[in-house]
Amino acid sequence: MEQKNGSSFTGFILLGFSDRPQLELVLFVVLLIFYTFTLLGNSTIIALSHVDPQLHTPMYFFLSNLSFLDLCYTTSIVPQFLVNLSGADKSISFGGCVVQLFTSLGLGCTECILLAVMAFDRYAAVCRPLHYTVIMHPRLCALMASASWLVGFANSLLQTVLIFLLPLCGRNELDHFFCEVPPLLKLACVDTTRNESELFFLSVFILFIPVALIMFSYVQIARAILRMKSAAGQRKAFGTCGSHLTVVSLFYGTAIYAYAQPRNNYSQDQGKVIALFYTVVSPMINPLIYTLRNKDVKAAMKKVFWKDSDSR
Repeated sequence: MEQKNGSSFTGFILLGFSDRPQLELVLFVVLLIFYTFTLLGNSTIIALSHVDPQLHTPMYFFLSNLSFLDLCYTTSIVPQFLVNLSGADKSISFGGCVVQLFTSLGLGCTECILLAVMAFDRYAAVCRPLHYTVIMHPRLCALMASASWLVGFANSLLQTVLIFLLPLCGRNELDHFFCEVPPLLKLACVDTTRNESELFFLSVFILFIPVALIMFSYVQIARAILRMKSAAGQRKAFGTCGSHLTVVSLFYGTAIYAYAQPRNNYSQDQGKVIALFYTVVSPMINPLIYTLRNKDVKAAMKKVFWKDSDSR
């Protein structure tokens, strides 16, 4: 970002929740606990998906991708936030802000696309069970996962460049706890209507097209489940799809609120709370949702832990 007065620009002040100092210690403790559980939960999912042969399927390949993505996503934000909460220094360097925006935005966009890919996997499993192994070939799975990461970070690169081309005119106080698009736009000292339109279009592309694909997939899945004659088959299908649908609802609900509403309706305080949810809470509870509602994962956990206890 440029400055009209030509002075050197070193970084930003992340105001976060500094206007509520009594909350900072509580937030620090809660975030540290949540971050620890996020690391443990997602690492467990990744490890189980690789160790247990029963989980060497497309569904768990994508789930391990999602867990790795959530690990990276929360790590790109929470450690810096914990540092800022623990002391008086709330600053982040200009380069650090650029990297944080690019990384967190890229990972968030990748998750949007990956959740749509996972919905297609469930569609193939429920609606085309006899052709599932042919449709979800390992090469196609790797291609779809790679495409999710590539498109997500390409979009992030474009949005990051558009944001940091805007002039600041000496403003460096960011009313947020990490570098994110809406508060960065508010720092600009020029009319950002065109930039907001461009970013809104990109957000619609990344958010609403995957949502449309997910909705289409689940409409077809619901029809297929209702046609099933076996009650056990219906319960199994609802169980595997229900976990994914819960994760989709939590992630997209908060992301659409943050990125797809008009900027003049954007409340900064509400934005911080919503951002806490999709950057901290959602990555932590995703492994719980998939573990508690998934017999395969629970069986894999028992097998691994019992094997470890027997070996002792």
